[in-house]
Amino acid sequence: MTAPKRFPDRDAIAVVRTDAEPLEDGATAETKRRLAGRVMARRDMGKLVFLDLVDRSGRIQLLCPVERTGEIDVHLGDVVGVTGSPAKSRRGEPSLMVDSLELLSRIRTPLPDTFHGLTDVEQRYRRRHLDLLMNEESRDVALVRSRTVSTIRRILDEWGFVEVETPVLQPRYGGAFAEPFVTHYNALDADYYLRVATELYLKRLIVGGLEKVYELGKDFRNEGVSFKHNPEFTMLEWYEAYADYRDTMDRIEQLVARTAQDVLGTTIVTFRSHEVDLAPPWRRVKFVDALDEHGLWTRDADELHRRLQERDVDVSQDPTWAKLIDHAHSHFVEPNLIQPTILYDYPVELSPFARATDDDPSLVERFEYFAGGMELGNAFSEINDAEEQAHRFAFQERERAAGDAEAEGGDPDYVEALSYGMPPTGGIGLGIDRLAMLFTGKDSIRDVVLFPALRLLN
Repeated sequence: MTAPKRFPDRDAIAVVRTDAEPLEDGATAETKRRLAGRVMARRDMGKLVFLDLVDRSGRIQLLCPVERTGEIDVHLGDVVGVTGSPAKSRRGEPSLMVDSLELLSRIRTPLPDTFHGLTDVEQRYRRRHLDLLMNEESRDVALVRSRTVSTIRRILDEWGFVEVETPVLQPRYGGAFAEPFVTHYNALDADYYLRVATELYLKRLIVGGLEKVYELGKDFRNEGVSFKHNPEFTMLEWYEAYADYRDTMDRIEQLVARTAQDVLGTTIVTFRSHEVDLAPPWRRVKFVDALDEHGLWTRDADELHRRLQERDVDVSQDPTWAKLIDHAHSHFVEPNLIQPTILYDYPVELSPFARATDDDPSLVERFEYFAGGMELGNAFSEINDAEEQAHRFAFQERERAAGDAEAEGGDPDYVEALSYGMPPTGGIGLGIDRLAMLFTGKDSIRDVVLFPALRLLN
């Protein structure tokens, strides 16, 4: 017998559970509902067969009278469609009293232990289809992430931003300190790069007069894997004309808090055993002051090198002062920023796209924001002077010559675009994967990326 090609007009299990909740124990409603999903448990009790049916919205018990439905030829893991009435079992369990059942897809490979689920962490990442099938928590994480992205889009659209798409394959990469993936474009007979950021293209659109733009998409950085790093990751970037980094501080506080409230019903999350309240206002601390609290602020590279070595920090891969100070920050400051915190006014050496502060040209109007001891994103008052941007690119080239392989590469086409004049602009990036970790309380980015990068098996 061929399985049906469709099962239309079905309801979500959560809806039927809601219908069944008010009923008295042992009662059955007169209304009819259609459900479809996967059978995850079976109990035969003589003339009545109990099945547990699971769909994306939840789980419900099916009451299948054999005299009505006939023999129940269903295996664990089969996908079935059923018609029946909302009911309450004699023990008070919301259920569906089944009138008819049809097999939609027969399982061919036995499921893992349906009680314990798929527990091997490595297998959960490699066989995500089974992880989602067996572990309700994994499905919940995926749905929270999806709702987070859609909520962010809705808020930005509400604020008047325009969603755009920029190239993933780029003739030059830029917008972040990172090593790119490189590929060959056969039709153009040229090497191209997977983008490390969307920044430089988005700011071209500000020059072009779109004024408020954002992109939600994939970036790629050819770097190692850690609890918070995956070479392929999802970023939100937005740019707003006639705004600066303080306007952007206010916006990101509102965006994160509103998204948490809409998706989770609260601004309080638990991450790595810490209770974190994302409601604004967030704490704001100057970058220099945060390092000074740890006795690590100095512009003398040799002195900073010595101080870090005294604290048993491996600085062998830090050839420049900029790399050393960034290492000092990530090692000693960032892990202690548990409650939402904005660090602002960064050294110019770390920030090739940010405008100088009014009081000190060695510092720029840049901020990063943190929660749960983890950076969530990075923002600037953007440079809008073409000559200044060209000087910054030249400085980055000197850093690269000094041994910093991740220093920003120059982009003369972007400088040319700036030469037509860009309004004062505030820009920001937000790591969607890290925000999903925070919202779901997951320690590893691999738990919130459906298909994380993994070493190939032999």
